[in-house]
Amino acid sequence: MSAITFGHQSLERFEQDPRRALVLGELHARPFPLIRLPRALVVLAFMNEDHGARDHQILAQMSIRRGVPPPARDARTHAFSFGKGKLRWERHTEFCTYSWEGPVPERFGDPVAGHPFGADFEAPGPLMAGVHLELRPHDDAGLAALEIFDRTSFCYSVMEAGLAHAATDFRQDGDGLTRILVLDDGLPPARAGALAMRLVEIEIYRTLALLGLPLAQTVGPEVQALEARLMQITEEMKAGPGHSRELLQEITLAAAAVEASAASVLYRFGASRAYDEIVRERLAAVGEQPIAGQESWSAFLKRRMAPAMRTCRAIEERQANLSEKLARAANLLRTRIDVELEHQNRDLLSSMNRRAQMQLRLQQTVEGLSVAAIGYYVVGLFGYVAKGLEHEGLPISSTLLTAIFVPFALLAVWWVVERIRRHHARPSEEGEH
Repeated sequence: MSAITFGHQSLERFEQDPRRALVLGELHARPFPLIRLPRALVVLAFMNEDHGARDHQILAQMSIRRGVPPPARDARTHAFSFGKGKLRWERHTEFCTYSWEGPVPERFGDPVAGHPFGADFEAPGPLMAGVHLELRPHDDAGLAALEIFDRTSFCYSVMEAGLAHAATDFRQDGDGLTRILVLDDGLPPARAGALAMRLVEIEIYRTLALLGLPLAQTVGPEVQALEARLMQITEEMKAGPGHSRELLQEITLAAAAVEASAASVLYRFGASRAYDEIVRERLAAVGEQPIAGQESWSAFLKRRMAPAMRTCRAIEERQANLSEKLARAANLLRTRIDVELEHQNRDLLSSMNRRAQMQLRLQQTVEGLSVAAIGYYVVGLFGYVAKGLEHEGLPISSTLLTAIFVPFALLAVWWVVERIRRHHARPSEEGEH
């Protein structure tokens, strides 16, 4: 079976998806450096508060001063020589890192010389994390350097399937850097670089993961106050329907406060979960093996970070549960208000029905009186006619003639009034059909 081949630049004739280069380049965006021991690394992580604009400006100025072309505006990594070492810059979602790799000092724990983070270095944003990592041979001098760590939080494990030992106490030295010591037992440069950067990332990402804890501690009292208010509202709901509208207004305000609180922590708690997951992945990637009698990195971080992560998750769950309970309480109050309105409408319709019946009776009474009144006037007029006829010689007396006319007059007036009433009632009846 023959292989498919393409001519020179034959793929350029196809329209390229604008996302293709980004997706393909992501796999190689931040390659691990090749590190030949012994070596020291100083890594600083800064938060990007202006979407990386100042960060890019500072990096471009440093590159130009070193005679290196500045990075592109959308670059993810950039590196150039600095002194006896090499400076490497990386951009992440909400922070950037400056990593300098150079020669180790005479003893572990001594200040590292030759790095660019002196008085002339301008920080691109607030400092979030800093690491001082050294890779040294696993010999007597390296083992003696372990004594510098604080024994109350000392972590020491085998890494990379026995090719290295890594130690730290997760405490900051006089320069504010977390000290990490890697003792080499035969690491090749590629694996040494990968191990060093993964250990650095564990420190940076565990710091970022814990950013959610202060926020959870700040939001916690607000959530507790809203929970107490919900309990008070539900107790008032049990008392009766006297203040349903006022309670619904209070529930609406409480629900708005809960949603605002949840929105304020949504990004930070989500980022904390993501960073915590990255820490777990990096710990798995270094192939850690615990040493008898020593606390491992995984055990220490799990014991110290798990409560903070549970606190953040608990606040999220309380906010979600509180939002659901407020929604249910609001629905109950709306149902109660609707029932109250239905009762009011029923009473109003009953009152209107009674008024209509009274008006009908009054109308019927008025109609009866109007028949009598109109009949009286008609009979009166007929009396004048009867008197005229009697005067002209009619043999019947006018009084008798008037008396005979009265029932006919009343019947005629009643018939006319009834006909008029039916005529006015007919349009409404036809409209009902």
